[in-house]
Amino acid sequence: MDDLRAAITQAIVGQQDVVEQLLIGLLAGGHCLLEGVPGLGKTLLVRSLGQALELDFRRVQFTPDLMPSDILGTELLEEDHGTGKRHFRFQPGPVFTNLLLADELNRTPPKTQAALLEAMQEKTVSYGGVTHTLPKPFFVLATQNPLEQAGTYPLPEAQLDRFLLLIRVEYPTEAEEHDILVQTTGNRSAAVPQVMHAEDVLALQALVRDVHLGAELLNWITKLVRASRPGPAAPDIVNNYVRWGAGPRAGQSLVLAAKARALLQGRLAATRDDIAALAAPVMRHRLLLSFAAEAENKSPDDVIAGLLRAVPHLAG
Repeated sequence: MDDLRAAITQAIVGQQDVVEQLLIGLLAGGHCLLEGVPGLGKTLLVRSLGQALELDFRRVQFTPDLMPSDILGTELLEEDHGTGKRHFRFQPGPVFTNLLLADELNRTPPKTQAALLEAMQEKTVSYGGVTHTLPKPFFVLATQNPLEQAGTYPLPEAQLDRFLLLIRVEYPTEAEEHDILVQTTGNRSAAVPQVMHAEDVLALQALVRDVHLGAELLNWITKLVRASRPGPAAPDIVNNYVRWGAGPRAGQSLVLAAKARALLQGRLAATRDDIAALAAPVMRHRLLLSFAAEAENKSPDDVIAGLLRAVPHLAG
């Protein structure tokens, strides 16, 4: 994993938290959604990860005219020259890969966005009454632009819930922006070496499941997720600003992400810090805020920070 991180930084300047969360998603076997304004290197980051992994890598540019068949595949009518009989043959689309970069996912209408739902959850594609299994491992690493920008469509809640992490990509620091200018305006281009095979990825994902997470931490995750849902037992910040909260998949994602972070840092046991560090990336896209939150300029991260204070971890 250290070699993989070093390979990515051959092309990416800064963004250490973003790279760490992307690697956590890789280890946990979950899909990641990167959000940020255009020009911050989201596509370059995912492409660099694809180059560093010796996996089949495909990129789909999501546009308003993209159709589901452009992603999943289609049936072609073929004729047998020997018998003259005609038959349909399924032509797989770009989703049949190990690493799918769904670039600017929210620039295509919901009908096309929904084409990825089965692939992301079941790792299969159903077409013409036949179910086709996707290669292993399979990841969707998607980028999206802020909804305030023109030409964007909000992702369906069911699809958002299938992303393990929503990773925010922020503007670089002044020093990082200077280094970006130096690195990208000369004649030399950064080469990203291949450092990991598919078998390595699958082995690490299996190892993540063996990382220890204590019963008290599991109880804390359960309470955090349940407290995100408005109701009599929810804290005031949730009842005031949340229309509906996170489902059970948030708890599953937080457990796996915490274990993956521990393994990434060389530990075989997750801690409270792992959970606290990943609560926002795991839950921010699973909360639907109320009009009161918008009026008071409250973000999902504000609510999650309040949750962590309202549901403190009590060991034992």
